Amino acid sequence: MMKWEKLLQSGRGDLKKGVIANSNPYRSEFERDYDRVIFSAPFRNLQDKTQVFPLPELDFVHTRLTHSLEVSSVGRSLGKSAGEYLLKKYPDLEQKGVSSYDIGAIVAAAALTHDIGNPPFGHAGEDAISDFFKYHPAGRLWESHLQVGEWADMVAFEGNAQGFRMLLEKTNGLQLSYATLAAFTKYPRPSFVKEKLPKRRSHKKFGFFCDQKQDYRNLATLLGIPEIAENCWLRHPLAFLVEAADDICYSIIDLEDGCTLGLVSLKDVIQLLAGIIGDRFDAEKLDALETSSQKLAILRAMAIGQLIGEAVEAFCEHEEKMLLGEFDQALTDVIPSAEILERITSMSVKKIYRSQPVLEKEAAGFQVLEGLLEVFSLALYHKYFEQDQFSGKDKSILRLLPENFLPKHELPMPYLLLRKLTDFVSGMTDKYALSLYRKVKGIALPGT
Repeated sequence: MMKWEKLLQSGRGDLKKGVIANSNPYRSEFERDYDRVIFSAPFRNLQDKTQVFPLPELDFVHTRLTHSLEVSSVGRSLGKSAGEYLLKKYPDLEQKGVSSYDIGAIVAAAALTHDIGNPPFGHAGEDAISDFFKYHPAGRLWESHLQVGEWADMVAFEGNAQGFRMLLEKTNGLQLSYATLAAFTKYPRPSFVKEKLPKRRSHKKFGFFCDQKQDYRNLATLLGIPEIAENCWLRHPLAFLVEAADDICYSIIDLEDGCTLGLVSLKDVIQLLAGIIGDRFDAEKLDALETSSQKLAILRAMAIGQLIGEAVEAFCEHEEKMLLGEFDQALTDVIPSAEILERITSMSVKKIYRSQPVLEKEAAGFQVLEGLLEVFSLALYHKYFEQDQFSGKDKSILRLLPENFLPKHELPMPYLLLRKLTDFVSGMTDKYALSLYRKVKGIALPGT
């Protein structure tokens, strides 16, 4: 059984040594996590990464940045409310200096980073990177140079695992605390596992690449998170709250954006959100508001408030089972509004996620990311594995890579070379990826 005293450790630093950071009298370690993320370049890049819709000229819709800020806000409310329950149930936590604000800060920081590893063009970007190595001849060239687990990483690019990798990286100024790292990790397993996994929601995807497997093992050991199968661990209980914050926001906010862009009728939105709001819904007051945007705003606020309350109650009800590893569902699947959220998801898939603007954005994403990976990966392959094919074009292409990308002397490990390449491509904003694609393909020249 996991213990909250260990799960809420505020240390940060080298996972091999378990370094504990010095306490700061003005900010908790978890508040410092939030601040580190806010001021980091990877987080700032989310402002030009698609959430669902390509950015239109007239109507405001959410980017990855605004979505992440909203998820973090909901996460803080969930964490603080759950923290008040935990402190009443486990009074020793307060004696050890833990407050409900600390628990709220952990969930807020982890929620703020939940999309930080996602590539350009939304989830289509993940598929585009995976498909390049699965199907493209330039991607398939690398298979014989990689081990089984390494190849599994390349053919199933996962934004969650990329995010974990980025949060461990010292050079980008993140290196978050242990508790926040674990709360971030929604799927605590690598891509490749030797044995058949039990059917658990927390293992349906993977949360770290094979070269971070030992890092997660060390993290789990420090926090007392059990390994339930080889290289597969239980979730940190606060990861359920991070997941709930994301589920609440994308369900409600994507619906609001869809209505703003005319893909979903205001009547349908009112009917769905009124079902969540329940007795507090007042049709007369809503009709008194002058604009659709005002009506959407009040409906959104009331629905999110209701869902936060329901999710906190579900967390408190199942908290002991989480510590034992006996609860492994999304909190939003076990709340009173679960059926309505399912109806919202069904409508969103039909009318929003498969709408023309979204499908066009996805198609463009496949073309752009495949094109970038093709030219860069081929140039790298020729340089290190087919020197007789290394051309002037390849040399020019490699000069476009970040400074210090290529080692100066030693032959790089193929896996680490590809890992750095996917770091580079997945870290791009939508606009930069499109601009660079046009340039390397000769479609546009610099300054045009």
